[in-house]
Amino acid sequence: MIKDFVSLSPFSPDDIQEIFALTHWLKETRPLNYKPLAGKTAALIFEKPSLRTHMSFEVGILQLGGQSIFLSDDRIGLASRESARDVAEVLSQYNDLIIARTYSHETVEKLAQFASVPVINALTDRLHPCQILADAYTLLEKGLLSRDTRIVFVGDGNNVANSWLELAEKIPLHLVVACPRGYEPDANLLRRAKMAGISKVEVQHDPTIAARGANVLYTDVWVSMGQEEEKLKRQQAFAGFQINQSLLNTADPECLVMHCLPAHRGEEITADVLEGPQSVVLDEVENRLHVQKGIIAYLLGERAEHILTLDRASQYAIAEGV
Repeated sequence: MIKDFVSLSPFSPDDIQEIFALTHWLKETRPLNYKPLAGKTAALIFEKPSLRTHMSFEVGILQLGGQSIFLSDDRIGLASRESARDVAEVLSQYNDLIIARTYSHETVEKLAQFASVPVINALTDRLHPCQILADAYTLLEKGLLSRDTRIVFVGDGNNVANSWLELAEKIPLHLVVACPRGYEPDANLLRRAKMAGISKVEVQHDPTIAARGANVLYTDVWVSMGQEEEKLKRQQAFAGFQINQSLLNTADPECLVMHCLPAHRGEEITADVLEGPQSVVLDEVENRLHVQKGIIAYLLGERAEHILTLDRASQYAIAEGV
């Protein structure tokens, strides 16, 4: 059993399928008596501001029967006043789960290394695995998680793009990252995704060419937290990489539009597309809650046999897309 959810790398396709099966069961049946966190606490360490991640984890922990304790960086001074090792070892004495949203990916890796309880990566500068599993589950619900689905990520090759690459190592997709030169995703993750031979993976520097026939157009902000000093430079570099109606018209007529939020309307995406009929942004938002509950239940080893055998038809219907 895998102890932590730091990246998608150690998870097999079967592991991901099990998380999706748990997610489906939790979302569709809403079992009121399923409380794997009853009598347990989860520490939430957030160096970065957050709306969806903070709220979805707090609500999910509550629905699973537990209590959460929020720790902002100014309270503990993670990796400055307190070393990551000390924080991990101390919090493990008080809590049953640690959820961390940090700048440095190395910080979460160290938390996982020294904690005796599960650690979940709620976002780092390198990866955003909870978001991508929620996005993948959203596509699964729409019947669009397969090797024939052309997913075009338009914009910065950031933590979200990196986690898409990690997913492409595990389940078959057609992933295209459309970005300006110099803003490609992590070279090692890109190489691994291509070498895995599971998915078709491309990098394209012309967004119009990339978007042709796309089943999914996905974007994120051009200027992430911690990059504010690069704002003008990035706005200039990404000026042609906006998801707007013109780009959407290039895609498949039934193309879905995705965004992990928060959105800067008029920059990486226009308001009419973000709020239009092809947008599934709010589905992504809702599924963050359900998928994260599935991840927590999976890490706690609470997959009781009655859950696995419950509603087999639905479980296998989900599995077809993976």
